[in-house]
Amino acid sequence: MSSPIDPKTKTLAETENYMIWQADEPDGEVTYHVELNNITLHFFQEEWDEFLTLAKSLEG
Repeated sequence: MSSPIDPKTKTLAETENYMIWQADEPDGEVTYHVELNNITLHFFQEEWDEFLTLAKSLEG
């Protein structure tokens, strides 16, 4: 059972070994989480935006 202080989470992408999910925190902050096997990277919105810019630069 969730309580009012639990963040609302949403899976953004998932493969067999990896997952990216978003959490809407009770304080209004949005955080992003990248799970790579047994490692999880945590990002605040500004960091996430920069990470996406970095990842998109790999395409070129």
